[in-house]
Amino acid sequence: MKTNKQIAVALAALALLSMAGCRARHSPKEVYYLVATNVSLPYWQTAIAGFKAAAAQYDVTAVVAGPDAYDPQGELAEFQKAVAAKPAGILVSVSDAVVMQPGIDAAISAGIPVITMDSDAANSHRLYFIGTNNLEAGRLGGRRIIEKLGGKGNVVFFTLASQPNTEERLKGFKDAFATLPGISIIEVIDIKGNASVAFDRTQGLLAQTGAKKIDAFVCLDSASGKLVADAIKRTGDTSRELLAWDVNPDTLQGIKDGVIDATVVQKPYTMGFVGLKALDEIFHNPPAQLSKDYRVDAFAPYPVFVDTGTSLVDKSNVDVYLTAAAAHAQ
Repeated sequence: MKTNKQIAVALAALALLSMAGCRARHSPKEVYYLVATNVSLPYWQTAIAGFKAAAAQYDVTAVVAGPDAYDPQGELAEFQKAVAAKPAGILVSVSDAVVMQPGIDAAISAGIPVITMDSDAANSHRLYFIGTNNLEAGRLGGRRIIEKLGGKGNVVFFTLASQPNTEERLKGFKDAFATLPGISIIEVIDIKGNASVAFDRTQGLLAQTGAKKIDAFVCLDSASGKLVADAIKRTGDTSRELLAWDVNPDTLQGIKDGVIDATVVQKPYTMGFVGLKALDEIFHNPPAQLSKDYRVDAFAPYPVFVDTGTSLVDKSNVDVYLTAAAAHAQ
């Protein structure tokens, strides 16, 4: 009969063998790409951190590519460079599905696994999507606006018009408002990837006289919340509701200060972390047919969609998120 000490030694040996096996399977020569636009934004820096954390755990190489601004054509060019490098896999956030779909399909045809994250190209040959259920996230935000306005008021949206995820979010809000004729969408403003457009337009709307009062502003991207909050603060009238997106430090501070009512939170770190691991699994255990439409296969080895989760942050729980952000920054 084995002693507790012998059992502990055996378990430790098994753990070491498991770790050695995992490292033997991988190599720094195994390269994975994350491709996106606006990669300098805090949101994308968080996603990149998750991507690189998974790469470090697996001892593989993580490469990040994409323009610092919202530039779908620039993203396509970076994606095509990644394909030409023949990596083990590509994780891509789709800025414009029409622009990106041919490149994604070409990568799959070349035998390179592609998974979309954050923003999808649902009609492409990508294997599946990892990210937020953006339609439900929009409905969540819509319910918050309904609650804060008492079911009646005028709302302005800031969005990225061609980006699939923001389009789905907007649809979710419209679904929530559908049975409430007292809520009117006054304007949907395409910021075209430039958050300063949101600041300027907010100032203009707040300065209008004789026009319908704007009761709520909604930002469907991660960068606009702070700038809309700044424009509202300049008026000294904080009676307007402001709903932001994501947990940028400035957004969380705006909630703490009472200028931003709430923000809809995604999990970009998780998207990047899970995305690299998913690509690794596909690379080491490739399907017989990479270009098959697994959405219509009841016995598919892959899901259609991995939901990384959504929540709402307001004054009641903002300190929890501020604490988590501070801990992650250490």
